[in-house]
Amino acid sequence: MDIAAINALARRFTGTEVNSYTAAQLLVDVNNSYERITGKILVENAGGKWKYGDANYTAFPTYTFNLTNGTAAYDINALLGTGTYPDSHEPLLILGIEVADQNGIYHLLDPITLEDIHKQGFSQSQYLSTNGRPIEYEKREHMLVLYPAPDNGVSVTLTNGLRVFFLRTADRFTSAEVTTGTKEPGFPSPWHDILAWEAAHTFAVAKGLSNVNLLEAGVNKREKGLLDFIAKRNQDDRPIMTNKPIVFT
Repeated sequence: MDIAAINALARRFTGTEVNSYTAAQLLVDVNNSYERITGKILVENAGGKWKYGDANYTAFPTYTFNLTNGTAAYDINALLGTGTYPDSHEPLLILGIEVADQNGIYHLLDPITLEDIHKQGFSQSQYLSTNGRPIEYEKREHMLVLYPAPDNGVSVTLTNGLRVFFLRTADRFTSAEVTTGTKEPGFPSPWHDILAWEAAHTFAVAKGLSNVNLLEAGVNKREKGLLDFIAKRNQDDRPIMTNKPIVFT
């Protein structure tokens, strides 16, 4: 279902037209629903082997960006629109991080927490304090902290030296795409109409329409169906039986 059909359905549910449910307001409501549904899918898919991504994107969600000599902390949000994967959609989940050595060969970094560092008896400033090739990284708020900080190109490649693999939010609709009317949501097509149901529900709540409960039930039914599908879509992954070890005490 494309965005033109989604908008038409939302207006039919609410008994409105382009003047009473404007294109601008409908775009806001549809995109809010789109992002919420994408977030729900990512939560349902967390830990799964088949990672979810919006089908409208044309490249894998990977940032490759420059390192700075002696700088350990990097603002994730500052990376938006930079590096070899410019994108205006923030990373929601980090899947892994790699750093390039002096020969341009990438190495996987191990995640660590500030609590892990303290349990080892170090302060943050003491832990792996000599610049070199990072081997661990910490996620804290909107920052990535590398341990140790990269050196000046001796052990690492500074240019395009760090790769961040992540999962992102929805590829939101733009007003130009609404005008064209052909773009579809990036999640499985049997549930595209949930965006119309949820946008209509938002409008119905704001205007006190009598069908608000019916629309809410429709949203919940479709959301459950979509998430059930996402949870079961990895059908080619077969469980393997293994012997349970016997512990003698």
